[in-house]
Amino acid sequence: MQHEKEVLTTGEVAKICNVAPRTVSKWFDSGQLKGYRIPGSKDRRIPVSQLVRFMKDHKIPLDGLSTGQIRVLIVDQDQEILTTMKQLLKEQTSYDVGVACGGFEAGLLCQRVKPHVLLLDLHLEGGDAKHIAELVRSTDDLQLTRIIAMTSRLTDGQIAQLRSQGFDSVLKKPFQLRQVVDAIEKASSIIH
Repeated sequence: MQHEKEVLTTGEVAKICNVAPRTVSKWFDSGQLKGYRIPGSKDRRIPVSQLVRFMKDHKIPLDGLSTGQIRVLIVDQDQEILTTMKQLLKEQTSYDVGVACGGFEAGLLCQRVKPHVLLLDLHLEGGDAKHIAELVRSTDDLQLTRIIAMTSRLTDGQIAQLRSQGFDSVLKKPFQLRQVVDAIEKASSIIH
């Protein structure tokens, strides 16, 4: 999986926010947009997490923030499901796909690759799935990550409750590849 830039120039921020670079400099100089200056230079740098916070606070659409290949992370303790889904998605889509078989590995990969979409099996050992969702929702760098729960054992009422727990949508197992792709496309269209 690819890694996205964590720090942006004022020119890059200007393109994302659809404003002039001078406007970004004014936001920075007034303290509205947090960042830092490069030592020995007047050049400014803005961490992506600060830009996301600024854009949300000022109701600037997040459209321009995520570009390029959609990054998908699949978390399931069933190695066969991981292998099959990764292979099928790589063969039939242009997604950058990663897999994790447990909560610890999922946390590390989320921090490193910042997936656009996280496909998360709700039935991980130890109840890790809800904890992972909470961590993603509380981490500034992962605010754009959409979480899709995967389950075979919940009732419709329990599935409805998942939205209040940080999940964006639910895939009921067993599912077809087309359903997975549709869910990823719908979730990533919110980001792009």
